[in-house]
Amino acid sequence: MTSLSVEILAADAAEPITSAGNAQLGIAVLAGITVIVLLITKFKMHAFLALTIGSLALGAFAGAPLAATIKSFSTGLGNTVAGVGVLIALGAILGKLLADSGGADQIVDTILAKTGKRAMPWAMVLIASVIGLPLFFEVGIVLLIPVVLMVAKRGNYSLMRIGIPALAGLSVMHGLIPPHPGPLVAIDAVGANLGVTLALGLVVAVPTVIIAGPVFSKYAARWVDIQAPENMIPARPSEDLEKRPSFGATVATILLPVVLMLVKALVDIVVDDPENGVQKVTDVIGSPLIALLAAVIVGMFTLGRAAGFSKERLSSTVEKSLAPIAGILLIVGAGGGFKQTLIDIGVGQMILDFSKSWSIPALLLAWLIAVAIRLATGSATVATISAAGLVAPLAEGMSTGEVSLLVLAIGAGSLFFSHVNDAGFWLVKEYFGMNVGQTIKTWSVMETIISVVGIVFVLLLSLVL
Repeated sequence: MTSLSVEILAADAAEPITSAGNAQLGIAVLAGITVIVLLITKFKMHAFLALTIGSLALGAFAGAPLAATIKSFSTGLGNTVAGVGVLIALGAILGKLLADSGGADQIVDTILAKTGKRAMPWAMVLIASVIGLPLFFEVGIVLLIPVVLMVAKRGNYSLMRIGIPALAGLSVMHGLIPPHPGPLVAIDAVGANLGVTLALGLVVAVPTVIIAGPVFSKYAARWVDIQAPENMIPARPSEDLEKRPSFGATVATILLPVVLMLVKALVDIVVDDPENGVQKVTDVIGSPLIALLAAVIVGMFTLGRAAGFSKERLSSTVEKSLAPIAGILLIVGAGGGFKQTLIDIGVGQMILDFSKSWSIPALLLAWLIAVAIRLATGSATVATISAAGLVAPLAEGMSTGEVSLLVLAIGAGSLFFSHVNDAGFWLVKEYFGMNVGQTIKTWSVMETIISVVGIVFVLLLSLVL
């Protein structure tokens, strides 16, 4: 268990900062979330400010002293950034190296050169899933869309037949697989084992992405039969490079942190002895910080230097990768502050009390809460962070596997039905040249399929763990 998880559980055990009953707490939660939703959707306020104001509103409606509310929010923000901030930064650096060195293009070109027409949707899923591991969803879209459009145009494919599998691969990685911000925060919040969550996440992700990607794209192409818009096909990002890293080196670099974390999880399960020398070593090299740091350092040579980058350009690439994540870090941190405020006013115990009377399985309850927040705010990350804070007390007494499935249930719920209050909705609409109705029939339905199929497989796994 991470130090952050210990702090969260300690906070759960502390006395609430308000004496409000369950009814008042329920009203406070609804009011706080409503404030966040209205500020984000109606007033177009940045999610960081909306979450900060929503947290203060939550404390006020719960009757908590303002000073105590501010302390709860600040503590949650600090703990969350401390727990995942460095990991997000390392992931951003690796993603930037992958894009700027031409490594992403090398993966794309190699796979497409060996892929027939019938297998192209499957190739797009593979490309998006591999590239999407170290990249934020929005960055992945920007990186992959030119490839999707060029493949659709050159092969005369329906844009949906190629685009939906790529989007599905990116979205599943974003919602279910660490080291993306949402899953990382949920893992910290409920005290899950990262390696086990990663392993189970891959088990859930594979069938989910197949159903939501290549399979659904057949129907999406019939519903919305459009071609790639000419004006949206830009130049490839690495055309100015004299050379690019090899396919094998690029894939190995991307998968290095995943392999290290999976090895740690496997050794923890098989050996299960903290004093064992092998387990001590894997606990270090398989920790998220060391695994991602190792990938970044290796990537500087296998990606940056292989593309002919000088020391100065490598330094510039790293610097440029960090600026865009400032907003993400603030949103994630404020989400952690909102979550800690929820915990400190006693909402966790309220959820426990209600769940006993509702007789709803904890995994399904976590999914439903994430779905509700996703529909309201439009943000998968906000939905994940907030839902994790609400259901964290349910993890107490669960096995390691069950806690990891709780994280995946939240992640699946956070992807449900993207619509007009989601920035990703408009990004896909504009890039693919669709109208709102066409975007709902393709992108929004795809996201819903990922969410529903994801929770189904999570529930099936819960029967055998």
